[in-house]
Amino acid sequence: MTDPIADFLTRVRNAVAAKHRVVEIPASRIKKEITRVLFEKGYILNYKFEENTFGGQGSIKIALKYHPVTKQSAITDLTRISKPGLRQYTPADNLPKVINGLGIAIISSSHGVITDKEARKLHVGGEVLCYVS
Repeated sequence: MTDPIADFLTRVRNAVAAKHRVVEIPASRIKKEITRVLFEKGYILNYKFEENTFGGQGSIKIALKYHPVTKQSAITDLTRISKPGLRQYTPADNLPKVINGLGIAIISSSHGVITDKEARKLHVGGEVLCYVS
């Protein structure tokens, strides 16, 4: 697998399209941080990190969030921005706004994996990993 973050986003997108309640994804440090950001911003219901007994990275179980009446998912769009073939780095002055601030951009910075709003507040730039709306 050449792009594990794209695989993570695709698994979540496919689970949302199929209206699954839980999706299981192979874990890595960056995927755990992206999952934490999605939980803090209210895009997923809950998550659990499961360690592998054989010494591997383990897995992440994500409980997806749906509206109780309309059954509409909290995640409507997940877009990968920075790819292995073309990394997208952005300075603090040019951080993107997703849907005029209604969505979030997840950024890998020197302060860890944070949202675009947190990066503006800390005045740091970094690699724009993905857009979530």
